[in-house]
Amino acid sequence: MPEPRGRDTVVGPFARAYRLSELVDRLGGDLRGSGEVLIRQVAPLESAGPEEIAYLGSAAYQRVLSTTRAAALIVGSAAAVVAGRPCVVVPNPHAYFVRVAWLLNPQHPAQPGIHPMASVDPLAQIAHSAEISAFVTVNEGARIGERVRISSGCCIGAHVVIGSDSQLHANVTVYDRCVIGMRAVMNAGCVIGADGFGGALDDNRWLKMPHLGRVVIGDDVEVGANTTIDRGVMVDTVIEDGVKLDNQIQIGHNVRIGAHTTIAGCVGIAGSARIGAHCIIGGAAMVAGHLHLADRVQISGGTLVMNSIETPGRYTGVYPASEHRAWLRGALAVRRLGESTSGRKRPAKRRPAKTDGTS
Repeated sequence: MPEPRGRDTVVGPFARAYRLSELVDRLGGDLRGSGEVLIRQVAPLESAGPEEIAYLGSAAYQRVLSTTRAAALIVGSAAAVVAGRPCVVVPNPHAYFVRVAWLLNPQHPAQPGIHPMASVDPLAQIAHSAEISAFVTVNEGARIGERVRISSGCCIGAHVVIGSDSQLHANVTVYDRCVIGMRAVMNAGCVIGADGFGGALDDNRWLKMPHLGRVVIGDDVEVGANTTIDRGVMVDTVIEDGVKLDNQIQIGHNVRIGAHTTIAGCVGIAGSARIGAHCIIGGAAMVAGHLHLADRVQISGGTLVMNSIETPGRYTGVYPASEHRAWLRGALAVRRLGESTSGRKRPAKRRPAKTDGTS
């Protein structure tokens, strides 16, 4: 393979450059080497150029250190410092790298005002510093906080509350009475507060149950593109502070997700499930309804969770992929094993001997 080469530095419209010493002054860390190098952008270790900063995530990348063209490195220990190259030593290089990325690439600030092609009910309350783009609809009684940015095509229902510094990307729909906290990010196409799935069977026909609850989203929550969060039936669906939801997730009615839990794409969570704080749920996992997952539970991708989990740890229920005919043989062997054990007569339980003299 050819040696990795640098690339042109990618610079966003609001990016700015810092001396390495300025980054350390703002974000902390132990600077080793010259602080005068100019840092314009972050980049992967393999492709970083002479005005970019990279981080050493694990020992597996040590081999790249001799070829990287990065201007500076973020490392986790003094032992990883590269002679002749400026380094910042920090306890968590990845987290520090993320903070540097945000500092170098600040978000587009809100442009205060309501676009003339937006439709805003006169009874809505919108902060003067908020930005309402074209083709946005804001209904009666909605309250939009300071510096909120609402992009084109969004629909904000009646009496919705959106906290300060939140951002709604294009075509987000927030149904009536739902609440979104501060500094939230709602990515394009997500739907907050649609009715959930359920009702009563009456004379062989389904009778729809009205959904009277809301969706209540805490501070610093991110909801991925085309993710849907159903409103509660008689209580609220609640997404607590700091939760990060990937794209195309389905969250059913009455679900509660604890603070700082992260959920990867294509996960389905059925109604009334309770997910603890600091959980991690891998992509395409499925959680059945009315279950409880304790704090700090990790669910591997593709796992089907059918029972509550009360003990923190990692749980996996994935049948590994193999060549199709080999997989069929394995599945058949498992079925036969189940059939051979199900037909066995269980041994009679021995009754404990009595010690009170009765027969």
